[in-house]
This record gives sequence, C-alpha cells and structure tokens, in this order.
Amino acid sequence: MASTAATRTASAGVRVVKPIFSRDLDEAKRRVRELYRAWYREVPNTVAMYQLDISSRQAKDKVREMFAKNKHVTDPRVIDMLVIKGKMELEETIKVWKQKTHIMRYFAETENQRPDDFLARFYKGHDP
Repeated sequence: MASTAATRTASAGVRVVKPIFSRDLDEAKRRVRELYRAWYREVPNTVAMYQLDISSRQAKDKVREMFAKNKHVTDPRVIDMLVIKGKMELEETIKVWKQKTHIMRYFAETENQRPDDFLARFYKGHDP
C-alpha cells in the first residue's frame, strides 16, 4: 500500500504542459531560424528607412549578438515566447511604429559606460 501511495504522489508531481506553438525542440529551433532570416533580410531596409548612422554590417552583427544572447535556452515554451516577442519587434520595426531612438537603444548597450566614482576612474586612468 505504501508503494502505491508513493507512486501516486510521484506521478502527480509530474505535470504535462501544453506547448505554445512548437511540439518539440527541433520545431522551436526552426522557428528561431525563420525569425533570424526575417530579421537579417530586413536589416538593410531598416537602416535606410530610419536613416541610421550605422552600416548594414553593424546592424547585422547586432542582430546576431541579440540572438546569441539567448542561445542557451532549451525549453521549447520559452523559445516560443522569445520568438513571439521577436516577431512583435520585427513587425513594429517594419511598420515604422518605432522611432529612431528606439532602434539606436540596441546599439547603446555595446558602448562601454564611463566610471562614475573616483576609484573606478582612477583605476581606468580617467581624469577626475
């Protein structure tokens, strides 16, 4: 009797979750590749449309960097949510619902921040 009660509680602890879009990891990866290709194709249009002060090569490198940031994710449900967010961002960019400053915020992250306190400036060699 004790063993059947233990198996019931163990089986009750395992919960099967409903997938968002992808049934398995391979399908989720396929969706990520489709989104990556869509972003990669849209980069030259975006640079021209928003009149950005960067080259298409720099923008494509940034797209690659943004996708590489989430490379470690292996849960298909999380991947699907990231793909949904990426598609929304792409749609907002294509339909020019964003402004130039919204696009340039992605590139501000790669710049090194200047130190604020005295010791950090001292260690970096900046004048106080």
